[in-house]
Amino acid sequence: MMKWKIVALLASLLVLPAMAADYKTIDWDILIPEGEKLLPPPQVSHDGDFSSVPQPVGGVNKKLDNQEVRIPGFVVPLEGDAKTVTAFLLVPYFGACIHVPPPPTNQVIYVSYPKGAPVDDLWDAIWVKGKMHTVSSSHEMATASYSMDAVEVSVYEE
Repeated sequence: MMKWKIVALLASLLVLPAMAADYKTIDWDILIPEGEKLLPPPQVSHDGDFSSVPQPVGGVNKKLDNQEVRIPGFVVPLEGDAKTVTAFLLVPYFGACIHVPPPPTNQVIYVSYPKGAPVDDLWDAIWVKGKMHTVSSSHEMATASYSMDAVEVSVYEE
């Protein structure tokens, strides 16, 4: 009986790293379709009221739909309580949607994380791991061209 437990343990040690490796690490530029990557970014003034500034709309990279990915970013909280955040917008830079106009829609990801991420861990950059979808959604802060069902949220470390 002990022999089978050892075999099972060794097998799990081989399988777990392979399972972790299934999540492809991506960067924000892959969210922009090839034809749009050459377009210059919109000119933005960082002074004043941003409520009248329209959010640029961008296309999506359809190849990312239903892909298991890992991406770094910053959190704009949407749902949760004093201790955890269960839904948020993931954006490529600090202050997006709050201190400056929102980035293009294809640079915003709506993340659902029912397990809840600790609020204290969300003030700096984070990693989000989960299944990406090319499903758009609108929120008070911004519109997101992507959504993600997160399985893990962790503090950013290279």
